[in-house]
Amino acid sequence: MTLTDISNARLSSQHLTSSKFKTVKELVAWMGAMQAQDYSMVKWAIGSRLPGTAEKIIDEAIKKGEIIRAHLMRPTWHIVSADDIYWMLELTAPQIRSATRSRHKDLELTQSILNKTNRIIEKALEGGNHLTRNELNSLFEKAKITLDNNRSAHIMLSAELDGIVCSGATKDNKPSYALLSERVKKTKSYTREEALRKLALKYFSSHGPATLHDFIWWSGLPVKEARMALELVKSEFISEKIENETYWLNNSFSMSNIKKKHAFLLPAYDEFIISYKNRTASLPFQDQCKAVSNNGIFRPVVVVNGQVIGIWKRTIKNEKVLIETNFFGANNKSVKQLIDKEALKFGSFLEKTVEVK
Repeated sequence: MTLTDISNARLSSQHLTSSKFKTVKELVAWMGAMQAQDYSMVKWAIGSRLPGTAEKIIDEAIKKGEIIRAHLMRPTWHIVSADDIYWMLELTAPQIRSATRSRHKDLELTQSILNKTNRIIEKALEGGNHLTRNELNSLFEKAKITLDNNRSAHIMLSAELDGIVCSGATKDNKPSYALLSERVKKTKSYTREEALRKLALKYFSSHGPATLHDFIWWSGLPVKEARMALELVKSEFISEKIENETYWLNNSFSMSNIKKKHAFLLPAYDEFIISYKNRTASLPFQDQCKAVSNNGIFRPVVVVNGQVIGIWKRTIKNEKVLIETNFFGANNKSVKQLIDKEALKFGSFLEKTVEVK
């Protein structure tokens, strides 16, 4: 197995080249967690893995609470299945709290203040109310809680980690918050060892071939716990050693299932790029600064035959979407045809006509 094989195998594992899933919730559950700070782009990350799906179908899944957007793992925003939110939050919240402790101290966010804001949040959202960040900020300000220096974001993060809030339905085209207990029925609790096993099983199944270092990066788990998690599931996977790195992938995987010609317009922060510590299998080192900025901004990428060959952006005007591509090198007519075909899929997803520039 070569690095190019690794990249193409990841496309298959992530259900980009083919998908067996029929619903948004099934796909998200398979992926485990999908990075989601760019709200519109993560919807395309889901849509690109569910052929024929429109954005409105994903919006409906969010509205119904079938999938949940919350801070998990590294930490950053992620989309997860409602069935996974409780155990995944319980597993990863401790290290997030540890990582934010010093910042909370700088912001003078004491436990007393956070208890007060939690009470305000619970009272405002109870009964199925869904409020945006700005609406909740107004309530904090009325209670004379200062919100400078991004305090509001940390107040809401703390409420998420306490299991009080999660994403609500889209409101005025903006994400909102809702009470987690009203949104999702509490599911079975797992021991920490059971949760570690579940997370590792999800990651290596949906993201393999991947290394332990990739899993540590994706999960945000302490190294010791990540190693333990891999040990708990490694018997269910096969391994390949390439350039002194051990990659783990599904026992049932076969290179014969890989399509030879394919192109994708993947969104910013897509799991195909961001979920690996080492991205050189699909993104050569010399091109990484073009797709990922020095301050960690992941751009939408053009992927052809498993390799990132450029970046793209979209501009939406009324019923039309303009897609502009910027390639890292020269491309032939057949590659451009593949990309044009993918652009039409994106337009269909948004239910808009497409122009490619």
